[in-house]
Amino acid sequence: MRILILGSAAGGGFPQWNCNCPVCQAARANDGRARARTQSSIAASADGERWALFNASPDLRQQINENPALHPRTGTRHSPISSVVLTNADVDHVAGLLTLRERQPLSLYASDRVHGALEANPIFGVLNPDFVARRPLPLGTAQEIHDRDGTGIGLSVEAFTVPGKVALYLEDESAGADANFGTREGDTIGLCVRQRDSDAAFFYIPGCAALTPPLAARLKGAQLVLFDGTLHEDEEMVSGGLSPKTGQRMGHISISGPNGSIAAFAGLGVQRRMFIHINNSNPVLLEQSPERAAVERGGWEIAMDGQEIEI
Repeated sequence: MRILILGSAAGGGFPQWNCNCPVCQAARANDGRARARTQSSIAASADGERWALFNASPDLRQQINENPALHPRTGTRHSPISSVVLTNADVDHVAGLLTLRERQPLSLYASDRVHGALEANPIFGVLNPDFVARRPLPLGTAQEIHDRDGTGIGLSVEAFTVPGKVALYLEDESAGADANFGTREGDTIGLCVRQRDSDAAFFYIPGCAALTPPLAARLKGAQLVLFDGTLHEDEEMVSGGLSPKTGQRMGHISISGPNGSIAAFAGLGVQRRMFIHINNSNPVLLEQSPERAAVERGGWEIAMDGQEIEI
């Protein structure tokens, strides 16, 4: 199975268009301290011919152009992208669907909650149902990924609930913080992707607020986990003067600290661990930073746009 890291940054990309924090300044300087990144999305294929996207970034057009495996190959209209699988309804994961509106056959998989969010927004009506099949993504059940015509592409996906939060634009402030702003099951999911007739499998969890015991048990011994690396510290954006929101308020576990993901993964025996969906404020994006060195000492990698993985 081939996996392409199309984008490795969180919403807004890196550097973020309106951010002048030291990390974004380093990226704009283009002096080797930090490399620019597009917004989080990956693609996977069993045969190198038919590809499934996992989340559709606002930067999708650029990502397709920069990855030859996703270029048209035959005839005047063609795409090897056969399907899209969504982990939530965040803008940085669904806005790229609008790029896929050009009468191209594909399947769109999402939880009922995410499908409902798309159906409630008339702009997504540009995804012509004659070409785009909206398919359910039931929780806890592995199912084969199909193209628009119902032909399997050699991959299966199992969706499962992870701690998180409803998309920002869907928050119900009247529900209050104790109700997690109206979050319900299916708002944030993780995915286990497997290749048919093979032991190859990986987990994709770009948004997660905590590593619960059931989630830890699911990930134990995994070949590859692409995991939420949004913030290095929970108060990172508050202390940097960028936002009044902590990581937990945004539905993201932090990388560091006793309750962070590095500590939580210790002892799980995951063979390869990679942070993805990394916020522009996160000092791990600085390649010579002590935070980056600590992450690497902990056995983690920082995902990079254009990276290809084979399992």
